[in-house]
Amino acid sequence: MVEREDIKFMQRCLELAAKAEGLTYPNPMVGAVIVHEGKIIGEGFHLKAGTPHAEVNAINSVSDKSLLTSSTLYVNLEPCSHFGKTPPCADMIISNSVPRVVIGTTDTSERVSGKGIARLKSSGCEVKTGILEDECRRLNRRFFTVMEKKRPYIILKWAQSTDGYIDIMRGSDNCRPAWITGKPEKVLVHKWRSCEQAILVGAGTVRADNPQLNVREWTGNHPLRVILSRSGAVGQNSVLFRTKGTIFVFTGNMNSDLPGTMKIRLKEGMTASEQIVSYLYSEGIQSLFIEGGAEVLNHFISEGYWDEARVFTGEGSFGDGVKAPELANERLTECMLYSKSKLDIFIRKGSELS
Repeated sequence: MVEREDIKFMQRCLELAAKAEGLTYPNPMVGAVIVHEGKIIGEGFHLKAGTPHAEVNAINSVSDKSLLTSSTLYVNLEPCSHFGKTPPCADMIISNSVPRVVIGTTDTSERVSGKGIARLKSSGCEVKTGILEDECRRLNRRFFTVMEKKRPYIILKWAQSTDGYIDIMRGSDNCRPAWITGKPEKVLVHKWRSCEQAILVGAGTVRADNPQLNVREWTGNHPLRVILSRSGAVGQNSVLFRTKGTIFVFTGNMNSDLPGTMKIRLKEGMTASEQIVSYLYSEGIQSLFIEGGAEVLNHFISEGYWDEARVFTGEGSFGDGVKAPELANERLTECMLYSKSKLDIFIRKGSELS
């Protein structure tokens, strides 16, 4: 009975935490619930870095603080034990004499890594861990990937025809690409963009499609824009260079004229994907959303630098064109149907957080 109750309230923690997806970087998403005699008396979640953490918001939301001494606090991630922009959450839990804390998963970052749990236990608090642990780690897969694999979490995205092409053959008239999906899918993609810290395309995509790579169909933060171009021939007339936001260009030609961008030299002897991933990690970027084109997507796939792939398959066929990438060692985890397409979400085998 207790286990069932713990699962129910941990699920609520996850629901609360997910409300701030894309807003908490570099912090993880955390939700907290306070339960007294089987009823929720307080809850909260972390909204963004520098603001109170979930546990603090949950405790502050309790109207009768005397109930805290006989309550259970649920939280999907181990409470912090260090001073950062805010005081340690473990200390606040202890100072309010909360006797029992149920934690979804431990925080594997160097600053915490069990220290919060140890502090709670040393104060006499009963601590239970591992409730919905897989789900808790999945929610914060970007955070855990950076902490444990020392690189951003990488998501691939493309749309393809039923016969496996992501684009028609372009003519000399520079025609626009064939639109494979519908309006709802476009809105969803913009929502996805708002959840990731960086978005990457190749120079060919910039020249052919003139994308903005921002969030227009959704309310949220614009991702850092990244372009891969060994030649530096991106196209100065691109709308990218007329919109606000940071643009990184990874190139072998540091003399290319790309005003308003930060150019990063691609070194010989290292793959572009390795250099991009390493540089973004050094800049504190936790997630990378790759939208194309086919050459860039295939490069990251062949080098094993991907964790998740979101693939739309439309209703029509092209007969010829640019072949869609082919995944290897993938596991289908989710499938959704739209009026004009099907969405399959894959996880790369071996990249799962354990």
